Amino acid sequence: MHETESSQSRELYESYLNATHRLGRVLTAATLLLLVGAPFVIGLYLGALPNLGAVLKAFLGVGLVYLISGIVEYLIYVPMLGAGGSYLAFITGNLINMKIPCAINARDIVGVKSGTPENEIIATLSIATSSLVTIVVLALGVVLMIPLQPVLQSPVLQPAFENVVPALFGAMAYKYYRMDFKVAAIVLGCMTLLFILVPSLIGSTSMMVIPSGALAIGLTYLGWRKKQ
Repeated sequence: MHETESSQSRELYESYLNATHRLGRVLTAATLLLLVGAPFVIGLYLGALPNLGAVLKAFLGVGLVYLISGIVEYLIYVPMLGAGGSYLAFITGNLINMKIPCAINARDIVGVKSGTPENEIIATLSIATSSLVTIVVLALGVVLMIPLQPVLQSPVLQPAFENVVPALFGAMAYKYYRMDFKVAAIVLGCMTLLFILVPSLIGSTSMMVIPSGALAIGLTYLGWRKKQ
């Protein structure tokens, strides 16, 4: 009886994954088409199409910079989010500062592990909820932008707006730093020193995730070997 139920559960889960992949691929292709096609449709309508050679040259310059980062993000985030969560997260965006923390917190609260069917469902539900909340907040922001403009442009609040990003990423980083303060301190110190000595790297922070992540993994591995 138990084996029959387990077999049925596996079949249902596989059917769910197949349906998720079909829908995810279609929506991802449609999203890419809309994102790439919208500027050209607008340019065609206004009679102001850009120089395609210049567009391709600019795209290659930017694309090559983010190519490695995109591959690394895919390899890291997909095992964490599962199929449904990955499609939703990559389509809606804001992975690092919204979708990933939301999925991780939901996973920790429920107590599931990465790579399990339970994590697949939890990650998908949490990212979908995050996306809906984002849409509602943005809609309210657009509606209330004009009435709140005097408040938002107040000189008293300007310092707060200038520190939103550091405060956001600082709060997110602490969640991981507290897991191993020693490793976090070494990596943070090395990266800070590197950015001070080579200021030009500040504009390539996404690329620096690779060496900093490798350093953190190496230090953690050495610590594990030492304990063994």
